[in-house]
Amino acid sequence: MSGKIVALCGGIGGAKLALGLAEVVAPEDLTIFVNTGDDFEHLGLHISPDVDTVLYTLAGLANPTLGWGLAGETWTFMDALTRLGGEDWFRLGDGDLATHVQRTWRLRAGDSLTAITADLSRALGIGPAIAPMSDDAVRTVLDTENGRLEFQDYFVRRRAAPVVRAIAYEGAEEAAVSPAVLAALADPALEQIIVCPSNPWLSVAPLLAIPGLRQALTESGRPIVAVSPLVGGQAVKGPTAKLMTELGLAVTARAIAGFYGPLIHGHVLDTSHAHEAPAIVSDGYVVEVMPTLMTDLPSKAALARRVLAFGRRLAQSRLA
Repeated sequence: MSGKIVALCGGIGGAKLALGLAEVVAPEDLTIFVNTGDDFEHLGLHISPDVDTVLYTLAGLANPTLGWGLAGETWTFMDALTRLGGEDWFRLGDGDLATHVQRTWRLRAGDSLTAITADLSRALGIGPAIAPMSDDAVRTVLDTENGRLEFQDYFVRRRAAPVVRAIAYEGAEEAAVSPAVLAALADPALEQIIVCPSNPWLSVAPLLAIPGLRQALTESGRPIVAVSPLVGGQAVKGPTAKLMTELGLAVTARAIAGFYGPLIHGHVLDTSHAHEAPAIVSDGYVVEVMPTLMTDLPSKAALARRVLAFGRRLAQSRLA
């Protein structure tokens, strides 16, 4: 009998595997921790881009072309804002706007981001638990050729064009882990932990920068499997390869494995990176090679099954 599963997740790429896991794991057995280092305030509203991408994806509401935002979205608000000369570089659709308004007024009323996210999830009919990594503010900030840039300024307003020299996760050292996250990691029925194929530096590292979360992951005693976001030397979405180059790293699955270090017990590589497996094994890591490109729901579910099977083999070998 399979146990409970925890997934660490960022935005589009991570949400794809989270959806695959939701297809093959009982809803009550799956908890998804989501990066909030991308969160920011815009037009007076608290925006949680990665949380919303996961919510909309698991609810079957995400824009199938973009991977973020809502399918069939309308833009009356943004069009009116543009006419008024407002800040329209971060696009908020009419339906999406309701999510941000609901989140913001509840935060101002004193509710936690964890509680609000759980209520939004229930309202959207999502079975698995979705939790932000922390109720405290952690912000991903990039040191670039254009100076210090907050994440959305870098990623959306400037289209990830500036060269990045370093990345900081401000507030992480002082942040407390979401109580929902701690409870899931301490559950005796927990079987394994999956790090979804999100950008390691922009989407996963903010979670790992919270000392209490890294400690809880280690102390769980469960196998932790990371799925590489690289396919054919590039990320399917986002600036992972560009960022790795700018940080002085080779654009390889081996570099990603080295970045995660001993926290991760097993690495999943796409078949296009099978040639890297021997080097990663020689570095002391366990590797499994499989197709990781997720183009539709069946391929997402198939990858989820393979990753879970790998994690179970790791668990058995650790007990042997």
